[in-house]
Amino acid sequence: MPVVRRSKIRRRLLIMLVTGVGGMAAAAISFASAVYDAANPAPVPTIGKDQTVDTGRWRVTINGAHMSSMPPTGTKPFEPKRFLVVDLELDNRSVATSNVFLNLITIRDEAAPVQPKPTYYLARDKWIASAINPNMPEKLVAAWEWPADRPEPATLSLSIGKQIYKPRDNLYGAPNWFDDGEAAVVELPVTQAAETKEQ
Repeated sequence: MPVVRRSKIRRRLLIMLVTGVGGMAAAAISFASAVYDAANPAPVPTIGKDQTVDTGRWRVTINGAHMSSMPPTGTKPFEPKRFLVVDLELDNRSVATSNVFLNLITIRDEAAPVQPKPTYYLARDKWIASAINPNMPEKLVAAWEWPADRPEPATLSLSIGKQIYKPRDNLYGAPNWFDDGEAAVVELPVTQAAETKEQ
């Protein structure tokens, strides 16, 4: 075998060896970084009311919370009930009308009501909210029926979920939004509604 050809083969083998070692080193560093990030997640920011939270798909602003004996519809229930009512604003940043906000907000407190998800109402007409259109911010009211055997809260801690967009998901190869933990925790005082004070 000529000396020149041997030299070329050695050079190619050396390049392949260096490339393979470099690729393995990059994979090891990437894996170690992912493990470290999973073991040491970034702390979730805690904010107050009237601050906008960017959740990826939504912009959420919690404006206030109060207790009420009246549901957001304004129709008094047949039996006395108590409701925890949260006023908020939502802005859909995606390109499609969506009702995924129904899973967006949860109560973090240990004294949370049995009902895990609130019922959402449109603030403008007190009708039950269904889907929010893109680039059309909407004021909403979220209401939880508060258990009769639990004291009314003086403060409230709300968890705001986060979503990320993938152009191609791992299962179907289709574009979609996926849950990605918490975007923020909102802590705010809970006031008593005027109509409750009058009774």
